[in-house]
Amino acid sequence: MKSLTCPYILTVNCGSSSLKFSLYQANDLLLALYGSVKPAGNSETHFIVQDYRHEFWANHPLAQEGMLAGIHELIDWLHGHRGQYPIRAIAHRLVQGGPDHRAPELITPDLLRLIHQLTYLAPNHIPAELQVIKAFQSAFPEAVQIACFDTFFHKDMPDLAKYYPLPAAYRKQGLIRYGFHGLSYEFILDKLVRKSPAILKKKMIIAHLGNGASMVGVKHGQSIDTTMGLTPMGGLVMGTRSGDLDPGVLLFLLKKEKLSCDQLDELLSKNSGLKAIAGTSDMEALISRENKDEQAEAAIASFCYQIKKTIGALAAAMGGLDTLVFTGGIGENSAVIRKYICQDLEFLGIRLNQRLNYDGHSVISKTGTAVTVRVIATDESAIMARHTQQLISKAQIS
Repeated sequence: MKSLTCPYILTVNCGSSSLKFSLYQANDLLLALYGSVKPAGNSETHFIVQDYRHEFWANHPLAQEGMLAGIHELIDWLHGHRGQYPIRAIAHRLVQGGPDHRAPELITPDLLRLIHQLTYLAPNHIPAELQVIKAFQSAFPEAVQIACFDTFFHKDMPDLAKYYPLPAAYRKQGLIRYGFHGLSYEFILDKLVRKSPAILKKKMIIAHLGNGASMVGVKHGQSIDTTMGLTPMGGLVMGTRSGDLDPGVLLFLLKKEKLSCDQLDELLSKNSGLKAIAGTSDMEALISRENKDEQAEAAIASFCYQIKKTIGALAAAMGGLDTLVFTGGIGENSAVIRKYICQDLEFLGIRLNQRLNYDGHSVISKTGTAVTVRVIATDESAIMARHTQQLISKAQIS
């Protein structure tokens, strides 16, 4: 069996077009390095490495475009620094593990075969994730490889929220509502619990708002309902994803427009949402154009309207609301979007202090209001590192 001595834990978070990574000391989970491989907006793929003081160790475009080139660049860089940062465990974020694989676990050949068979559940994520895992397995054969599933947080969601009103035979094929962004939600809840354990008695909504966006209702520490369902395409309007649609829309596109399944997937996941409304999925660009561009204004209004409506729905599902948390790239950084979302929600007890909202405070609600509104930066990699440390510890005990 592989050695479970683990000086450093590497976390790898692979998206559909970018990759983020972090390196932690295994004994105390202190962050050592972090970075990314991502498109730079000018047909270049950019490679960045920074240390815990935010100083750059690498910051340059790659000679070749694409994720695969970035993966090789990262592996080469880590090999070049392996004397200083010996890697003994690598945690991979996996968007989907089906109904029987939710909790973090060791990656085995059997698990990889299963994940491959589940590609139809997340065709825009799983192929890239498997490619990354295989590359790191080959490059670091001595390292323990761990899968951290994004659906774990929602595993105990009530049946009435978990199951679709379809014949039970489809459930056996994995056709259920899984929910996603679970690692992000787990981090937010853990951070709040560490600060005040009493939060576990509260009713909370967490809004993870980025290019991919979802929301969850958390009651007494448990996911009650969430916006994404079978795949990360469902729920809210997103950067390039449609979110929820009338099933008749899909039938129309299949029958009337004669779209193939691949064309339908391309439309709904890469050419819908904010991009379809206003030509771009970049929320910062949309906000800059809002006052002079009706399409940009419409895209922002659609995004905020659906989130506002969902806050009401999740509050109803929980029987009340005590805390609203904004996180994710948009949720953490856009005071304008937070303002628009919270407008006219005074009847729920949500009242923003706009000075605090725009000045970057962590609590942005007015003093004495029924609902505390918070802004919290999420950190999925920190949760992945913790799960990996715990699995390693269990393996050593056994």
